[in-house]
Amino acid sequence: MPSKSPISGGRRIQTRRSGVHGNGVFAVQDIAEGETLIEYKGEVISWKEALRRHPHDPTQPQHTFYFHVDDDRVIDGNVDGNASRWINHSCEPNCEADEQNGRVFIKALRNIAAGEELNYDYGLIIDEPYTKKLLSEFPCWCGSADCRGTLLAPKDDDEGKKKKKKKKARKAEKKAEKQADKKSAKADKKKNAKAEKAEKSDKR
Repeated sequence: MPSKSPISGGRRIQTRRSGVHGNGVFAVQDIAEGETLIEYKGEVISWKEALRRHPHDPTQPQHTFYFHVDDDRVIDGNVDGNASRWINHSCEPNCEADEQNGRVFIKALRNIAAGEELNYDYGLIIDEPYTKKLLSEFPCWCGSADCRGTLLAPKDDDEGKKKKKKKKARKAEKKAEKQADKKSAKADKKKNAKAEKAEKSDKR
């Protein structure tokens, strides 16, 4: 079971207790967009070995320090890992995980102020259908206004449905705007006609 004591993450970042979940990693100084902050370190193992080792903590079976690299390899941050394993998930992240030739680097998505907690979207995907029970097993506590309530990433079909809904909403909005413009134009026309009539009457 991994230690929960704070671990130094280097000069620019530091690990300490998080208000989101357990430990978290925080910026010690201002960080610029695009900066590489840390590499996700750990023992590179096969998926078969990862399944054998699972779970890292029997009391939290869904919480692991695995980072999926490809269909054959997993980084186990619980073995020879560093501060990167403590970076929490967010549905509105300020960092991203960038895979390069089998290595994973955590980079800043935007400017990050000193004192901010670092986070990235875990983007967990499970093949089985997303039932309420399954979603409840992977809760998210990021607190973002865009929080989807789970660490699981939306599946392609879900994303498609959301895009269609947004598209329909945009169409409905445009239709409403056109109707409002037509009504406004009619009202202006009537107003102008009345003004012209009143002007002619005054001239008489």
